[in-house]
Amino acid sequence: MRNICLTLSYDGTDYHGWQRQPNARTLEATFAGTVEKILDHDVKICAGARTDSGVHAMGQVVNFRTDKGLDRQSLTRGLNSLLPRDIRVRDASDGDEAFHARYSAKSKTYVYCILNRPCNSPFLARYVLHFPHRLDVGQMKSALEFIRGEHDFSAFKKKDEVYRSTVREVRRAALAAKGEMVYVIVEATGFLRYMMRNIVGTLIEVGQGRMDGEGFKEVLDSLAREKAGPTAPAHGLFLRGIKY
Repeated sequence: MRNICLTLSYDGTDYHGWQRQPNARTLEATFAGTVEKILDHDVKICAGARTDSGVHAMGQVVNFRTDKGLDRQSLTRGLNSLLPRDIRVRDASDGDEAFHARYSAKSKTYVYCILNRPCNSPFLARYVLHFPHRLDVGQMKSALEFIRGEHDFSAFKKKDEVYRSTVREVRRAALAAKGEMVYVIVEATGFLRYMMRNIVGTLIEVGQGRMDGEGFKEVLDSLAREKAGPTAPAHGLFLRGIKY
């Protein structure tokens, strides 16, 4: 039995997230249905990250098992010919027997995109948070330093979401400004639901001068969601990649 591993890119705008749901168009159901058409048998798709409704991916990783001998190039071409144009297979490989897209992951990287100028772009509106007021990028960058390392991220999780542990390790936290674009990049061993979007929403409070870096740290240390900023919208968020 082969263990097929694929890397996907997708625009999440028109989907209710990755995970299959009744009476909703999801990425998992759409992708699995296309795989099953080609292989002519049911498949169980395992995904490295369960992106939320409206979130995009540059490097989602999935795996599934099949005994079909279809070569990887033919499988990639076949999937891309049948999938909706907002989902694409970037590459395919045969993985080890024990590989699991979710449980074998060492870290995940997300990037959040902010367009910081007076008017939005009709070409970027699906993929960025448009913020028309000036942001102090230097202060935002300084505040972001506080999330590096291992912390309890309860202040940045979805309200009332329950976890066995809310501790995660952030291995990289960076903010880059290129022209009118601001990118928030975070690599961590795992993410709580809405964690990245709540970090960004609180960073924007810092960028507006509503709190400073120490205030951001106080939010993190408080473990209280109500002390953090608003949840940034999903459409500015991308799953950049997963490391194994």
